Amino acid sequence: MLHLAEYGALFAAAFLSATLFPFQSEAVLFAMLVAERYPWWLLVVVASAGNILGSVVNWYLGRFFAHFEDRRWFPVKRKQMARAEAWYHRYGRWTLLLSWMPIIGDPLTLVAGVMREPLRIFIPLVALAKTGRYLAVAGLSLGWV
Repeated sequence: MLHLAEYGALFAAAFLSATLFPFQSEAVLFAMLVAERYPWWLLVVVASAGNILGSVVNWYLGRFFAHFEDRRWFPVKRKQMARAEAWYHRYGRWTLLLSWMPIIGDPLTLVAGVMREPLRIFIPLVALAKTGRYLAVAGLSLGWV
């Protein structure tokens, strides 16, 4: 059986967790890994793809919707944006290697869009960070570490 629904759920969880919605995809990945019904590498690929795509959505939000930041419905508060922009100004695009981190990672991807970081640079850095995190989760759950 292909387990398309399960892979779709993992993709959706990873996608949501990369956006500004509070969600934890690591728990979903961990549960699927310990179930031992799926190839670990495929789970990492699916979770990484969803998470990277979610970060690209953040980039687009930052790139095209930053002029709405004074609106009440805007998902990131000005204080959070200012803090992330300061990090980005100080350390540059390499801060995207921290995009895997809870709390600060998602705003950094949004700020990268605001700062007009080119997608050709944004995607590889975010992919490295996000895939590395999921490989670490896989390593922990499978006893590699």
